[in-house]
Amino acid sequence: MNAYRQTGQIFRFNSLRGSSLVQILIYVNLILFTLMVLHGTILGLGMRAIMNPPTELLIHWGGQFWPLVLQHGEWWRCITYAYTHGGLIHIGFNMVVLYQIGPLLEMELGWQRFMTLYTVTAIVATLAGLFWHPMVPVVGASGSLFGMIGFSVSYYHRIGGQLGLQRRNFMFQWAVMAFVFGFIIGADNAAHLGGAVAGAALGWFMPIRVRNFRKTDNLFKGIAYVCVLLTAVSILFIPLSWIIN
Repeated sequence: MNAYRQTGQIFRFNSLRGSSLVQILIYVNLILFTLMVLHGTILGLGMRAIMNPPTELLIHWGGQFWPLVLQHGEWWRCITYAYTHGGLIHIGFNMVVLYQIGPLLEMELGWQRFMTLYTVTAIVATLAGLFWHPMVPVVGASGSLFGMIGFSVSYYHRIGGQLGLQRRNFMFQWAVMAFVFGFIIGADNAAHLGGAVAGAALGWFMPIRVRNFRKTDNLFKGIAYVCVLLTAVSILFIPLSWIIN
């Protein structure tokens, strides 16, 4: 609760008004999770479907498993895993973080840059997992969330000023605590680290001057539309893979 209040004080924003992309991302995550739970319930898993879905169910609903990507060409898992979650607590925590951090970044960057950040960091996060633990199934949006945190640290450091540095310090402290907590509970810190590094790199090179910011509008608009298309096609491949296989 203290962290929640501190977040509100620093960001002065806890509403999704005007942040349509954040809304869509949350809805997509919730819809996919609901469908997975319904499927698990039909299979007779009971409460396990909602609290601790088995690995087979997670992979069935888009979880990342590199052998399937490399040996069977299921590339779409590099994106869908970020929309699949391993239980109610998992998705609840991730969506709260997205709800708290996402609207501020979307308002400052625009939906095109935000979509680019969210998608690119998800892909880099799972690539980090390929080198760290290629045989471990992975699910969750935390790679993208750490990407947002890493981005915020470097971006607000460059902006400077009292508010910028305050946001930077808060996000850096939050990231350190999350990494430590991740080691304790056995979370996928490979994805966390990969997402954070990718986000920090984007934050370091993202234009902050209005003139330079506007010069890159068309570039990020094009990248964003590619990210939207890749995400939509990837999610469509979840049910298509059941038919093909």
